[in-house]
Amino acid sequence: MKRILVSGGAGFLGSHLCERLLHEGNYVLCLDNFFSGHRRNIQSFLGHPNFELLEQDVILPVSVPVDEIYNLACPASPLLYQRFPIATFTTSVIGSLRLLELATAHRAKILQASTSEVYGDPEVHPQPESYTGNVNPIGPRACYDEGKRGAETLFFDFHRIHNLSIKVGRIFNTYGPRMSATDGRVVSNLIIQALKGQDLTIRGDGFQTRSFCYVDDTLDGMIRLMQSSDVVTGPINIGNATECTILELASLILDLTGSKSKLTFEPAAEDDPLRRQPNIELAKKTLAWEPQISLREGLLKTIAYFETYLY
Repeated sequence: MKRILVSGGAGFLGSHLCERLLHEGNYVLCLDNFFSGHRRNIQSFLGHPNFELLEQDVILPVSVPVDEIYNLACPASPLLYQRFPIATFTTSVIGSLRLLELATAHRAKILQASTSEVYGDPEVHPQPESYTGNVNPIGPRACYDEGKRGAETLFFDFHRIHNLSIKVGRIFNTYGPRMSATDGRVVSNLIIQALKGQDLTIRGDGFQTRSFCYVDDTLDGMIRLMQSSDVVTGPINIGNATECTILELASLILDLTGSKSKLTFEPAAEDDPLRRQPNIELAKKTLAWEPQISLREGLLKTIAYFETYLY
């Protein structure tokens, strides 16, 4: 039985990871201060004999014996991280430092849940791991983008200096059950609006693209990366290579919900990437991984969750 710490374990992705790791027979320590995570996401695990909640901020020192660490701690909602930019940046950078220190003390393997946002508004398409990005370091999204880039820097410095076993996965637009209904991400926003019969809000002209990966596929990629040989450090893109416009996403959600809602358009968000699509050839080759769940199938599962959540 491995002792595995999941920081941000009460969040959308983190709670799914805790559940998967428990199911696989591990002892799971969930570290979360509930800044962006929710207790309801882990409520069903609280009585589990192999689950332990550590309620604290990740920027504080942590001292528990562990074999593996998944670092998912950081607000991923644009609404939240732009409202609390300093907390977002320090969570990414100082939080990573604290967990890297813990990993070094126990010679634990550690994985950083990085993001496609390290590529910024890309000038290379699709984005390979070798692309160093086009990020505005002083814009309203910089707290998240540069925070994640800084975290990657720390991970590789600890790897070089302390010979630490690190893994860096760059996650692209994950969605699924347990997303927050109010966090401002496009999938949850459009589903909630469609189910309520409200107009669907599109930022910009709707022709900007994203590549949406269902949560189960993202978890498979993360776990395969963690279980890979120590010579595999990443960064490795973990995402669905199927690109779609926001207008196509909205149309599909209207179709799947049967909603009669109309589309309304608002100004584009500042520094919002125009195109986003991962090159996942490295993940295919190194991890024997690629997504299995189509956008239609994943949206149906997500819509079913929000129908229960709302009603």
